Amino acid sequence: MLLQNYTRVITGNGREVIKRREKEPDGDGLPPGHLRIASPYDLDARWGVKREEFWLGYKLHVTETCDDPPPCTCRPAAAREPAADGREHGKDCAHLTSPNLITHVATTDATVTDHQMTGAIHASLAGKKLAPGRHYLDSGYLSAAVVVSALTTWGIALIGPLLADTSAQARAGHGYARADFTASYDTKTVTCPQGKTSASWTPCTQRGKDAIVVTFSAADCGPCPARALCTTSGKNRRQLTVLPRDLAQAQAAGRAAETTIPFQADYARRAGVEGTMHQAASHGARRARYRGLPKTRLDHVYMAVALNLLRLEAYWTGTPLDRQRTSHLARLELGLAA
Repeated sequence: MLLQNYTRVITGNGREVIKRREKEPDGDGLPPGHLRIASPYDLDARWGVKREEFWLGYKLHVTETCDDPPPCTCRPAAAREPAADGREHGKDCAHLTSPNLITHVATTDATVTDHQMTGAIHASLAGKKLAPGRHYLDSGYLSAAVVVSALTTWGIALIGPLLADTSAQARAGHGYARADFTASYDTKTVTCPQGKTSASWTPCTQRGKDAIVVTFSAADCGPCPARALCTTSGKNRRQLTVLPRDLAQAQAAGRAAETTIPFQADYARRAGVEGTMHQAASHGARRARYRGLPKTRLDHVYMAVALNLLRLEAYWTGTPLDRQRTSHLARLELGLAA
């Protein structure tokens, strides 16, 4: 830790001093986050951040089943009486409601992003012959590239909201964001909201991924009356990154589907895993019991086995199952209503 944070330098008068390392380009540079030792007690622990929350340690990724119960066949259809809300009594009998079982757990250091784990989780599930047909995830695990890769590689349809546009205009909610530009892959041009066409179309690789950088002409952007809504670049021109055609189509289709009621109703089933994470946290997953990634990973595996045994015991003994998380207030209301 001393070596990664401090260095010895020789001053102008020949004196040797210890100096704290500073970030590049002015300083000697610090190791990247995934290599930087953050604790002398646990050399595998790393600093992580999610929105305003910082922590030192690891990340836990949990995958569980969320199958619908089969229709009840214990009574003939003609003998079923409709309930007051129009549903049939016994349509989904309690004894047919199978428990949600954890099929995979993954533990990483805190610097590993969620979308980096999506493919690894699918590979592990496929290796155990447990790959799902549909996988419900939050936006952190999704991107257009991940959606296309999962479908073509494993035949898994990913269900979840894609990450929002991260351009400065989209974050501010004011000005021309990426979605306001129209790309033509046949002519290799992009048209801005003011009707001007891009001057260059440059395929490239950004952070190991294929992308296309599009630049508009300063002659068009400079005198544009809407330039303040589009760019603050000192070069008086807009530049933006465009996804390859297949990824752009997947992204457009996904974002269009997110606004529909059927998508929202289907995606609601993911709420069950929030209850699982809460249950895991209540059994000690919030704080690592051991030092080092291998021991912490094994501890999480044992925890998942224990949770599965609790759910199976509840299923075998006929204890009612909560398929989605229910707040304490909702439980109290249900108890009073009974």
